[in-house]
Amino acid sequence: MVATVGIIGAGLMGHGIALTFARAGLTVRVHDPAPRALEGLKDRVAASMDAIGCERTAIDDTLRRIAACPALEDALGDADLAIEAVPEQLDLKRSVFLDMEAVAPQGCILASNTSVLPISGIASGLASRERVLGTHWWNPPHIVPLVEVIRTEWTSEAAMDATMAVLSRVGKRPVRVEKDVPGFIGNRLQHALWREAISLVENGICDAETVDTVVKESFGRRLAVLGPLENADLVGTDLTRDIHAAVLSDLERRPGPSPYLESLVESGRLGMDAGKGFREWTPEAARAVRERLSAHLRKLEAILE
Repeated sequence: MVATVGIIGAGLMGHGIALTFARAGLTVRVHDPAPRALEGLKDRVAASMDAIGCERTAIDDTLRRIAACPALEDALGDADLAIEAVPEQLDLKRSVFLDMEAVAPQGCILASNTSVLPISGIASGLASRERVLGTHWWNPPHIVPLVEVIRTEWTSEAAMDATMAVLSRVGKRPVRVEKDVPGFIGNRLQHALWREAISLVENGICDAETVDTVVKESFGRRLAVLGPLENADLVGTDLTRDIHAAVLSDLERRPGPSPYLESLVESGRLGMDAGKGFREWTPEAARAVRERLSAHLRKLEAILE
Protein backbone atom coordinates (compact mmCIF):
# COMPACT_ATOMS: atom_id res chain seq x y z
CA MET A 1 0.00 0.00 0.00
CA VAL A 2 1.24 3.48 -0.85
CA ALA A 3 2.08 5.42 2.33
CA THR A 4 4.87 7.80 1.26
CA VAL A 5 4.77 9.94 -1.88
CA GLY A 6 7.69 11.78 -3.44
CA ILE A 7 6.97 14.68 -5.78
CA ILE A 8 9.41 16.36 -8.15
CA GLY A 9 8.31 19.92 -8.82
CA ALA A 10 6.91 22.40 -6.29
CA GLY A 11 5.04 24.63 -8.74
CA LEU A 12 1.39 25.03 -9.67
CA MET A 13 0.69 21.32 -10.15
CA GLY A 14 3.25 19.91 -7.74
CA HIS A 15 2.06 21.82 -4.70
CA GLY A 16 -1.58 20.88 -5.40
CA ILE A 17 -0.69 17.20 -5.76
CA ALA A 18 1.32 17.36 -2.54
CA LEU A 19 -1.62 19.04 -0.80
CA THR A 20 -3.99 16.30 -1.92
CA PHE A 21 -1.92 13.41 -0.57
CA ALA A 22 -0.91 15.15 2.66
CA ARG A 23 -4.47 16.28 3.40
CA ALA A 24 -5.52 12.63 3.18
CA GLY A 25 -2.92 11.59 5.75
CA LEU A 26 0.00 10.38 3.60
CA THR A 27 3.61 11.39 4.08
CA VAL A 28 4.75 13.68 1.26
CA ARG A 29 8.27 14.77 0.32
CA VAL A 30 8.76 17.38 -2.40
CA HIS A 31 11.92 18.15 -4.36
CA ASP A 32 12.53 21.06 -6.70
CA PRO A 33 15.93 22.14 -8.03
CA ALA A 34 14.88 25.79 -7.62
CA PRO A 35 15.46 26.85 -3.99
CA ARG A 36 12.85 29.61 -4.20
CA ALA A 37 10.17 27.13 -5.26
CA LEU A 38 10.92 24.92 -2.26
CA GLU A 39 11.04 27.86 0.12
CA GLY A 40 7.58 28.94 -0.94
CA LEU A 41 6.05 25.44 -1.04
CA LYS A 42 4.30 25.45 2.33
CA ASP A 43 3.06 29.01 1.95
CA ARG A 44 1.54 28.04 -1.38
CA VAL A 45 -0.12 24.94 0.07
CA ALA A 46 -1.51 26.98 2.96
CA ALA A 47 -2.86 29.65 0.60
CA SER A 48 -4.54 27.05 -1.62
CA MET A 49 -6.17 25.37 1.38
CA ASP A 50 -7.31 28.69 2.78
CA ALA A 51 -8.85 29.56 -0.60
CA ILE A 52 -11.05 26.46 -0.51
CA GLY A 53 -12.23 27.16 3.03
CA CYS A 54 -10.05 24.82 5.09
CA GLU A 55 -9.74 25.56 8.80
CA ARG A 56 -6.36 26.50 10.26
CA THR A 57 -6.06 23.22 12.17
CA ALA A 58 -6.53 21.22 8.92
CA ILE A 59 -3.95 23.41 7.17
CA ASP A 60 -1.41 22.88 9.96
CA ASP A 61 -2.00 19.12 9.98
CA THR A 62 -1.46 18.97 6.22
CA LEU A 63 1.70 21.08 6.35
CA ARG A 64 3.20 18.78 9.00
CA ARG A 65 3.00 15.88 6.54
CA ILE A 66 4.90 17.75 3.80
CA ALA A 67 8.68 18.02 3.74
CA ALA A 68 10.63 20.20 1.31
CA CYS A 69 13.73 18.28 0.19
CA PRO A 70 16.67 20.06 -1.49
CA ALA A 71 18.10 16.66 -2.54
CA LEU A 72 16.21 14.29 -4.85
CA GLU A 73 17.33 11.22 -2.88
CA ASP A 74 15.76 12.66 0.28
CA ALA A 75 12.42 13.03 -1.50
CA LEU A 76 12.42 9.58 -3.11
CA GLY A 77 14.63 7.47 -0.86
CA ASP A 78 11.74 5.61 0.79
CA ALA A 79 8.86 6.59 -1.51
CA ASP A 80 6.20 4.12 -2.58
CA LEU A 81 5.02 6.43 -5.36
CA ALA A 82 7.06 9.15 -7.11
CA ILE A 83 5.29 11.74 -9.25
CA GLU A 84 7.16 14.00 -11.65
CA ALA A 85 5.49 17.39 -12.11
CA VAL A 86 8.01 19.42 -14.12
CA PRO A 87 7.33 21.54 -17.26
CA GLU A 88 5.94 19.86 -20.39
CA GLN A 89 9.27 19.26 -22.13
CA LEU A 90 9.99 15.71 -23.24
CA ASP A 91 13.78 15.88 -22.89
CA LEU A 92 13.48 17.38 -19.42
CA LYS A 93 11.06 14.70 -18.28
CA ARG A 94 13.28 11.94 -19.68
CA SER A 95 16.24 13.34 -17.76
CA VAL A 96 14.23 13.61 -14.54
CA PHE A 97 13.02 10.02 -14.88
CA LEU A 98 16.56 8.73 -15.26
CA ASP A 99 17.41 10.47 -11.99
CA MET A 100 14.23 9.14 -10.36
CA GLU A 101 15.03 5.58 -11.37
CA ALA A 102 18.53 5.90 -9.94
CA VAL A 103 17.45 6.94 -6.43
CA ALA A 104 13.94 5.53 -5.89
CA PRO A 105 13.47 2.12 -4.22
CA GLN A 106 12.99 -0.78 -6.63
CA GLY A 107 9.32 -1.15 -5.72
CA CYS A 108 8.51 2.54 -6.11
CA ILE A 109 6.02 3.42 -8.87
CA LEU A 110 7.31 6.18 -11.16
CA ALA A 111 4.56 8.44 -12.50
CA SER A 112 4.59 11.41 -14.84
CA ASN A 113 2.07 14.21 -14.53
CA THR A 114 1.72 15.30 -18.15
CA SER A 115 -1.34 16.47 -20.03
CA VAL A 116 -0.34 15.43 -23.57
CA LEU A 117 3.11 13.83 -23.82
CA PRO A 118 3.10 10.06 -24.45
CA ILE A 119 4.36 8.25 -21.36
CA SER A 120 6.14 5.70 -23.55
CA GLY A 121 8.45 8.42 -24.83
CA ILE A 122 9.32 9.43 -21.29
CA ALA A 123 9.95 5.83 -20.16
CA SER A 124 11.74 4.53 -23.23
CA GLY A 125 15.28 4.90 -21.84
CA LEU A 126 14.64 3.32 -18.45
CA ALA A 127 15.66 -0.12 -17.26
CA SER A 128 12.55 -0.74 -15.12
CA ARG A 129 9.81 0.45 -17.45
CA GLU A 130 7.23 -1.88 -15.90
CA ARG A 131 6.79 0.51 -12.96
CA VAL A 132 6.30 3.63 -15.09
CA LEU A 133 2.88 5.09 -15.84
CA GLY A 134 1.16 8.43 -16.32
CA THR A 135 -1.04 10.27 -13.84
CA HIS A 136 -2.64 13.24 -15.57
CA TRP A 137 -4.00 15.54 -12.88
CA TRP A 138 -6.23 18.43 -13.92
CA ASN A 139 -5.64 22.00 -12.78
CA PRO A 140 -6.21 22.83 -9.98
CA PRO A 141 -5.23 19.31 -8.88
CA HIS A 142 -6.50 19.65 -5.31
CA ILE A 143 -9.99 20.61 -6.55
CA VAL A 144 -10.68 18.79 -9.84
CA PRO A 145 -11.52 15.14 -9.03
CA LEU A 146 -10.29 13.39 -12.18
CA VAL A 147 -6.88 11.77 -12.61
CA GLU A 148 -6.16 9.83 -15.79
CA VAL A 149 -3.90 6.82 -15.11
CA ILE A 150 -2.09 5.93 -18.32
CA ARG A 151 -0.67 2.52 -19.10
CA THR A 152 2.23 1.99 -21.49
CA GLU A 153 2.99 -1.28 -23.27
CA TRP A 154 5.38 -2.09 -20.40
CA THR A 155 3.37 -0.99 -17.35
CA SER A 156 2.59 -3.80 -14.90
CA GLU A 157 -0.93 -4.48 -13.72
CA ALA A 158 0.33 -4.21 -10.14
CA ALA A 159 1.53 -0.65 -10.73
CA MET A 160 -1.79 0.31 -12.32
CA ASP A 161 -3.83 -1.25 -9.50
CA ALA A 162 -1.76 0.35 -6.73
CA THR A 163 -1.99 3.78 -8.34
CA MET A 164 -5.74 3.52 -8.89
CA ALA A 165 -6.16 2.42 -5.28
CA VAL A 166 -4.19 5.24 -3.67
CA LEU A 167 -5.85 7.89 -5.82
CA SER A 168 -9.26 6.59 -4.80
CA ARG A 169 -8.14 6.55 -1.18
CA VAL A 170 -7.20 10.25 -1.24
CA GLY A 171 -10.54 11.24 -2.74
CA LYS A 172 -9.77 11.48 -6.45
CA ARG A 173 -11.72 9.91 -9.31
CA PRO A 174 -9.10 7.89 -11.23
CA VAL A 175 -9.82 6.40 -14.66
CA ARG A 176 -7.73 3.91 -16.62
CA VAL A 177 -6.31 4.89 -20.00
CA GLU A 178 -5.45 1.54 -21.56
CA LYS A 179 -3.50 2.86 -24.57
CA ASP A 180 -0.81 5.54 -24.41
CA VAL A 181 -1.97 8.10 -27.00
CA PRO A 182 -1.14 11.85 -27.15
CA GLY A 183 -3.61 13.83 -25.03
CA PHE A 184 -5.03 10.65 -23.41
CA ILE A 185 -8.82 11.00 -23.06
CA GLY A 186 -9.70 14.39 -21.60
CA ASN A 187 -7.45 16.57 -23.70
CA ARG A 188 -8.36 14.79 -26.92
CA LEU A 189 -12.00 15.60 -26.20
CA GLN A 190 -11.28 19.13 -25.00
CA HIS A 191 -9.10 20.12 -27.94
CA ALA A 192 -11.46 18.64 -30.49
CA LEU A 193 -13.95 21.20 -29.16
CA TRP A 194 -11.33 23.96 -29.15
CA ARG A 195 -10.38 23.21 -32.77
CA GLU A 196 -13.97 23.69 -33.91
CA ALA A 197 -14.38 26.77 -31.69
CA ILE A 198 -11.32 28.43 -33.27
CA SER A 199 -12.53 27.46 -36.74
CA LEU A 200 -15.89 29.16 -36.15
CA VAL A 201 -14.12 32.43 -35.32
CA GLU A 202 -11.51 32.03 -38.08
CA ASN A 203 -14.23 31.59 -40.69
CA GLY A 204 -16.27 34.59 -39.55
CA ILE A 205 -19.25 32.56 -38.33
CA CYS A 206 -19.18 34.30 -34.95
CA ASP A 207 -16.78 36.05 -32.60
CA ALA A 208 -14.91 34.50 -29.66
CA GLU A 209 -17.31 35.84 -27.03
CA THR A 210 -20.24 34.23 -28.84
CA VAL A 211 -18.50 30.85 -28.93
CA ASP A 212 -17.94 30.99 -25.18
CA THR A 213 -21.50 32.14 -24.53
CA VAL A 214 -22.99 29.30 -26.61
CA VAL A 215 -20.99 26.67 -24.74
CA LYS A 216 -21.63 28.09 -21.26
CA GLU A 217 -25.34 28.75 -21.81
CA SER A 218 -26.26 25.47 -23.54
CA PHE A 219 -24.64 22.04 -23.43
CA GLY A 220 -21.90 23.21 -21.06
CA ARG A 221 -24.50 23.46 -18.31
CA ARG A 222 -25.20 19.75 -18.37
CA LEU A 223 -21.70 18.39 -18.99
CA ALA A 224 -20.93 17.95 -15.29
CA VAL A 225 -23.79 15.49 -14.90
CA LEU A 226 -24.35 14.19 -18.45
CA GLY A 227 -21.39 12.96 -20.48
CA PRO A 228 -21.47 13.05 -24.29
CA LEU A 229 -22.18 9.35 -24.74
CA GLU A 230 -24.82 9.40 -22.01
CA ASN A 231 -26.36 12.30 -23.94
CA ALA A 232 -26.21 10.32 -27.19
CA ASP A 233 -28.03 7.45 -25.53
CA LEU A 234 -30.52 9.88 -24.01
CA VAL A 235 -31.52 11.34 -27.38
CA GLY A 236 -31.05 8.00 -29.13
CA THR A 237 -28.25 6.58 -31.23
CA ASP A 238 -30.44 6.83 -34.34
CA LEU A 239 -30.84 10.60 -33.93
CA THR A 240 -27.12 10.88 -33.13
CA ARG A 241 -26.34 9.07 -36.39
CA ASP A 242 -28.64 11.36 -38.37
CA ILE A 243 -27.06 14.49 -36.89
CA HIS A 244 -23.59 13.18 -37.65
CA ALA A 245 -24.58 12.44 -41.24
CA ALA A 246 -25.62 16.08 -41.62
CA VAL A 247 -22.82 17.90 -39.80
CA LEU A 248 -19.58 15.89 -39.50
CA SER A 249 -18.48 16.46 -43.10
CA ASP A 250 -18.55 20.23 -42.49
CA LEU A 251 -16.52 20.28 -39.27
CA GLU A 252 -12.90 21.44 -39.08
CA ARG A 253 -10.52 18.61 -40.01
CA ARG A 254 -7.19 20.44 -40.30
CA PRO A 255 -4.51 18.21 -38.73
CA GLY A 256 -2.29 21.01 -37.44
CA PRO A 257 -2.81 24.22 -35.45
CA SER A 258 -5.08 26.82 -37.02
CA PRO A 259 -3.35 29.63 -38.97
CA TYR A 260 -5.56 32.00 -37.00
CA LEU A 261 -4.19 30.61 -33.73
CA GLU A 262 -0.65 30.82 -35.12
CA SER A 263 -1.22 34.50 -35.97
CA LEU A 264 -2.39 35.25 -32.45
CA VAL A 265 0.77 33.74 -30.98
CA GLU A 266 3.06 35.48 -33.47
CA SER A 267 1.47 38.87 -32.77
CA GLY A 268 1.87 38.52 -29.00
CA ARG A 269 -1.80 37.88 -28.27
CA LEU A 270 -0.91 35.16 -25.76
CA GLY A 271 -3.99 35.20 -23.54
CA MET A 272 -5.07 36.67 -20.22
CA ASP A 273 -1.59 37.32 -18.85
CA ALA A 274 -0.76 39.32 -22.00
CA GLY A 275 -4.02 41.24 -21.82
CA LYS A 276 -5.27 39.86 -25.13
CA GLY A 277 -5.75 36.56 -26.91
CA PHE A 278 -8.94 35.52 -28.67
CA ARG A 279 -10.51 38.23 -26.48
CA GLU A 280 -9.32 41.43 -24.78
CA TRP A 281 -8.54 41.14 -21.05
CA THR A 282 -8.04 43.79 -18.40
CA PRO A 283 -6.33 42.61 -15.21
CA GLU A 284 -9.67 42.98 -13.41
CA ALA A 285 -11.56 40.91 -16.00
CA ALA A 286 -8.93 38.15 -15.95
CA ARG A 287 -8.98 38.04 -12.15
CA ALA A 288 -12.77 37.86 -12.14
CA VAL A 289 -12.71 34.83 -14.47
CA ARG A 290 -10.20 33.00 -12.28
CA GLU A 291 -12.17 33.75 -9.13
CA ARG A 292 -15.43 32.70 -10.77
CA LEU A 293 -13.89 29.42 -11.91
CA SER A 294 -12.49 28.63 -8.47
CA ALA A 295 -15.80 29.42 -6.77
CA HIS A 296 -17.73 27.35 -9.33
CA LEU A 297 -15.49 24.30 -8.87
CA ARG A 298 -15.87 24.46 -5.10
CA LYS A 299 -19.65 24.79 -5.29
CA LEU A 300 -19.90 22.01 -7.87
CA GLU A 301 -17.84 19.68 -5.71
CA ALA A 302 -20.16 20.32 -2.77
CA ILE A 303 -23.28 19.79 -4.88
CA LEU A 304 -22.07 16.54 -6.43
CA GLU A 305 -20.99 15.17 -3.06
